[in-house]
Amino acid sequence: MAYDYSEVVANAQQWAEQALGAGWISAEAAAQLKELETKSPDSLFSPQEARPLIVAFMGGSGVGKSTLLNRLAGKPIARVGVERPTSREVTLFHHHSVAIQNLPEQLPITHIKIAQHDEEAKKQIIWIDMPDFDSTEQGNKQLVLQWLPHIDVLVYVVSPERYRDEKAWRLLLTEGAKHAWLFVLNQWDRGQPEQYEDFKQQLHKAGFFEPIIFKTICADDWQTDEFAQLEATIMALAQGHTVQQLQQRGQALRKRALQQQLQDIRASLVGQAPVSKLPSLWQYHWQQAVTVLGQGFVWPIKNAATYYGEHAADLLGNPSNGRVALWDEWAQTRFDDALDLFVLDAAQQGLPVLPLKNALAELRGKAAKILQGQTELAVRQALARPGSHLHRSLLKVIRLLEITLPLAAMSWVGYQVFLGFYQSNQTSSHYLGVDFAIHSSLLIAITWLVPFFILKKAQPSLRKSALKGLNTGVKQAFGLLDDAIQETIADFSQTHAGQLEQLAALIGQCECPDVETRLVVDNDSPLARMLIG
Repeated sequence: MAYDYSEVVANAQQWAEQALGAGWISAEAAAQLKELETKSPDSLFSPQEARPLIVAFMGGSGVGKSTLLNRLAGKPIARVGVERPTSREVTLFHHHSVAIQNLPEQLPITHIKIAQHDEEAKKQIIWIDMPDFDSTEQGNKQLVLQWLPHIDVLVYVVSPERYRDEKAWRLLLTEGAKHAWLFVLNQWDRGQPEQYEDFKQQLHKAGFFEPIIFKTICADDWQTDEFAQLEATIMALAQGHTVQQLQQRGQALRKRALQQQLQDIRASLVGQAPVSKLPSLWQYHWQQAVTVLGQGFVWPIKNAATYYGEHAADLLGNPSNGRVALWDEWAQTRFDDALDLFVLDAAQQGLPVLPLKNALAELRGKAAKILQGQTELAVRQALARPGSHLHRSLLKVIRLLEITLPLAAMSWVGYQVFLGFYQSNQTSSHYLGVDFAIHSSLLIAITWLVPFFILKKAQPSLRKSALKGLNTGVKQAFGLLDDAIQETIADFSQTHAGQLEQLAALIGQCECPDVETRLVVDNDSPLARMLIG
């Protein structure tokens, strides 16, 4: 699909606005895209109509370009002489049937003078006399720059005294590739052949392989100059496909410049290292931070375990009373340092880190909450089931023995009582004595006291259980923090890839291979000599 330049610019500016808001590009890069020039010669006319060739006389003060336009019109339509330097005036000379739909927005105190003619031969040309861009009036330069995008052919007028003008030279280097150029060495009656050759050499350095230069005279003796050849050359350019070629070339050049700008932005997004290295880069800093945090938590964890062991009931009855904060200012600083070093290393790789930094900023304030929640949960779980699995199993066995052993002893004693009573009736012997009563009582007491004593002494330490729970909670909190940051990095990588895809699509919209193929200009054509090679 072929995109119009204005469409590509609108798409690029829309992307730049959201990319700037998310921090992917700098304000300077966004401003450059926002300030892209969408003006063209076509924008002056209705898109449904074929437009004429737009030719502008441009030059410094006193070179006689207005006189040339008056000579072309056969009447004084442009201001000349002392009126020019302080006059912000643009003069348009065109056929009366030509309708200019959209004139550029003018600067304050700017006047557009329009003169019309009825010559059918010049119907396909609009002649413009531009202000003196090097005059003392600062608004003139702005006016020239405002009108330049609307020009097809620039007739650059110099004089023997002014052909080496530095301002003109800078403008030529800046605008050279955007227009077709004709050069007029006016006031040639005061010039020398050496000046002509020198001027030609200067243009050759600017990129014109064989520039077209006309020597004209602003005097009564016009028969000896080349003004007629200048007029005939411009008339020839208005015929055939020249306008279409200039139109396509201008759009192709603008797209190429935009494409290069977008490619530069893409290079700044790609960076020197791939985004896939960010997880390993974070792990390097995180492992160092975990080591430091682990060492720093040893003493606070021991104190917290002692508190939990002594106030377990407070923790279970009223959590707010039993809360001990482990994540203090020191821990937050160590965590922030790890994030800052990670972001700094990513920035040194040339990656756009502002979106990553903004995403990580949300995690900075959540670290304390995550660690507090995990340690409290782990402590509660540890205090609810103190000791190891083997320890708890042993306690279950002892609790069972605490019930079964006394019952077994009492059953044996009861059996002995019943048996002794039966035997005493059969043999008329004495019933069980005092010794039996004492021994049986001791047996029952021992079978109950031994398990009871073991249970009392074998109860797991609440402090040790809380210590184990705190260490487990800290480890789990570190894991959750690491997972959260890895997820943030993954989201950043995915969004980064999306930005690159959007940029690639915009760069693709700047491609115009068909136009490039059609823009082949014959070397013998005057147009080939008017373009920078």
